Amino acid sequence: MSVNPKQDAVSKDYQFTRKEFLKFLLPSLFGVFIFLFPIIEDGSFNIPLGIITEFFIDALTSILPSVITIFMVFSTIVTIIAKLAKPKFIQQSEFLSSTFDVSIFWTIVRILGAVFAVMTFYQAGVNFVYSEVTGQVMFGLLTSLIMWFLVASYLMPYLINFGAMEFVGTLLRKVIKPLFTLPGRSAIDLLASWVGNVNVGVVITREQYQDGFYTGREAAAIATCFSTVSLPFCLVIAGVLGVDHMFPVFYLTIVIAGIVCAVIIPRIPPVSRIPDTYYKESNIQEDIPKDMSPLRWGTYQAVQRAKQAGNLQAQLKQGTEIFLGIVFVLLPQVMAIGTVALIIAEFTPFFQWISQPMVPLLQLLQLPEAQSAAPATIIGFIDMFLPAVLASGIEAEITRFFVGALSLIQIIYLTEMGTLLLISKIPIKLWHLLVIFIERTLISIPIIALIAHIIY
Repeated sequence: MSVNPKQDAVSKDYQFTRKEFLKFLLPSLFGVFIFLFPIIEDGSFNIPLGIITEFFIDALTSILPSVITIFMVFSTIVTIIAKLAKPKFIQQSEFLSSTFDVSIFWTIVRILGAVFAVMTFYQAGVNFVYSEVTGQVMFGLLTSLIMWFLVASYLMPYLINFGAMEFVGTLLRKVIKPLFTLPGRSAIDLLASWVGNVNVGVVITREQYQDGFYTGREAAAIATCFSTVSLPFCLVIAGVLGVDHMFPVFYLTIVIAGIVCAVIIPRIPPVSRIPDTYYKESNIQEDIPKDMSPLRWGTYQAVQRAKQAGNLQAQLKQGTEIFLGIVFVLLPQVMAIGTVALIIAEFTPFFQWISQPMVPLLQLLQLPEAQSAAPATIIGFIDMFLPAVLASGIEAEITRFFVGALSLIQIIYLTEMGTLLLISKIPIKLWHLLVIFIERTLISIPIIALIAHIIY
């Protein structure tokens, strides 16, 4: 059936061709399958995106350290050239200028990241920079990150460009909007961010914000409330802490506390005070016309979105820009910030000092070994794996359960997700991240402690 050009586009008699409908349906189903379809593999949960990424990581492990070092050095050299010489080919390209023509602060950070990378790759220079608990930890992290971003960058367009978000969002708007103060079209984003890799969730949200589909407040709320660590990583943390035999209850605790945080955080500062303005002009229309059902309106919106998606070449170009934009910007900056943060955490008593106010709170909640657990409740701001490392030696299983669940709810950590947010165009600052981290910690502590006392 073809469209009648004289017909009102939003009337319930609106028609579209089968070809237009399939352009929405098939790529969207593929995208949903890649990012959301649950697969049980060797007794653990995964998604196709994770399986594909892990295959490439295993296949390319030997060359990835040299690849990320080359990316970081190249990015830093071009950034210095862009800052000092300002060549026309960079200035006249929106992509190159936004990637390499950065502030003096970020230029210095990139230089540090490249220096740290070279020192770690060659195991040379200052030992505390390239040690097993600092630079080498970051190298292991970045070799995984680069493959996650490579695979996700080229597959992400099928999730966000062909109408899946519009279709599901229309159907779920009456739930998403009142519960989380977020637009219905974010429903797919919320699910993908929750079950997938945390950084992939942030990138999906970033792309949607830059394309004008979220306001600054909405993007900040989604990125800081739903970009949780993947379920397989939750299993890893449970195993490190020796509570994997309690995993169903452990993960249910994370889900309950996470949903409570997602309901509260968008309604309080600083997230609530981030401007509800779009990065670019937006014509988003979420209100369903009175003469149309949600299903028909959602299909119409999805088909319209798919029409704008372009061909395979357009998807490949978008994927390439997403990937290069991330690796040139993210790798050296994550290396710099993460390494410095780990040096502070591993070689200074800083976190022991600032965690002292947490001791009486944990004692009030009747958690054993509160003194030992206190640093683990706040060091997650640096990296999500550090709390488990610190708490693995605690004898009381209830306390290990508590620390593990809390670390997976906090989700604001500088070694990856925090830095990715800071370098994005989402209007969120470092102090925002710190306050949100504290808010998520304080909201989650009583919930997790209550559940822990019920089951132990």
